[in-house]
Amino acid sequence: MRPARLLPAALLLTLLLTACGATSSASTATDGTGSLTLDVGDQKGGSEAVLRAAGELKNLDYKIKWSTFTSGPPLLEAVDAGAVDIGAVGNTPPVFAAGAGSKITVVAAWHGSSEGEAVLVPNGSKLTKSRDLKGKSIAVAQGSSAHYQLIASLEAAGLTPADVQVKYLQPADALAAFTSGKVDAWAVWDPYTSQVLEAKKGRVLTTGQGVVNGLSFQVAAPAALKDTKKAAAIEDYLARLRRAQDWVYTHQADWATVWAKDTGLPYDVALASVRRTHSTRIAVAVDRPLIASEQKIADTFTALKLIPAKVDFADFVDTRFNADLPASTTPAR
Repeated sequence: MRPARLLPAALLLTLLLTACGATSSASTATDGTGSLTLDVGDQKGGSEAVLRAAGELKNLDYKIKWSTFTSGPPLLEAVDAGAVDIGAVGNTPPVFAAGAGSKITVVAAWHGSSEGEAVLVPNGSKLTKSRDLKGKSIAVAQGSSAHYQLIASLEAAGLTPADVQVKYLQPADALAAFTSGKVDAWAVWDPYTSQVLEAKKGRVLTTGQGVVNGLSFQVAAPAALKDTKKAAAIEDYLARLRRAQDWVYTHQADWATVWAKDTGLPYDVALASVRRTHSTRIAVAVDRPLIASEQKIADTFTALKLIPAKVDFADFVDTRFNADLPASTTPAR
């Protein structure tokens, strides 16, 4: 099989799944019965795509207005502004939003493998372990899940960010720097990890497995949660998302086909990313261990002065939708 080609920078910019990025880029609608409209923040190849592929957008008794964002931070800005009722993000954007005093509430969580969260090095690199990163330059998107994964991986190796040269670059710029040899390593997430590996342009030095929490979230606007009818729609929406994720686990190739078409990813890259990351996720409770894990992330960024003041993450969660879900510490699939 021929190695997958690396995506052009323009396409990479549309796939910023958890780092900083631009504002809402598109809006679509899903028809349902009833007069209520749920405003949902989405990312390309995200919730709308997986719900549609799994057949979970049928028989809605409310309408959904989808707004597509390039990443988590601008999506959470829209939640804070009340323009979006709920949306999906990774484990780090809510910490920065909470640090900024945003009006956000984590209402649902998924736990997945952190194998896709990786520090990559070029194939010819002499680096063989995390400790070898001392004094080296590393590209990472500031405030992304990969940013925390890098810090945690350095800590596990007995290093701090001061021991390396951190280069804050968004994925498109980081890819160019990585492939041209301008940085020694790249801390990134799937599908970029799968893209580099499938194209045989690099190898994994270390992953986030065992050092980061592997969580992703649905985050709602407090005003929407106070609205009885919208809260009921959110509960139904979350149930559909959980069923859709179960569908991904049993239909990996089918989801890879849909995801590749929706994002423009090569199929081989999409399938590798689905197997490594997407299909591993299970719905878990928003519980005390989850809050403690996110609090650790917040405290880390506060200590680095990247968040201006201490964050009490417990103030930004709502446990009403936990139902009988397993603990957040339940192993990923």
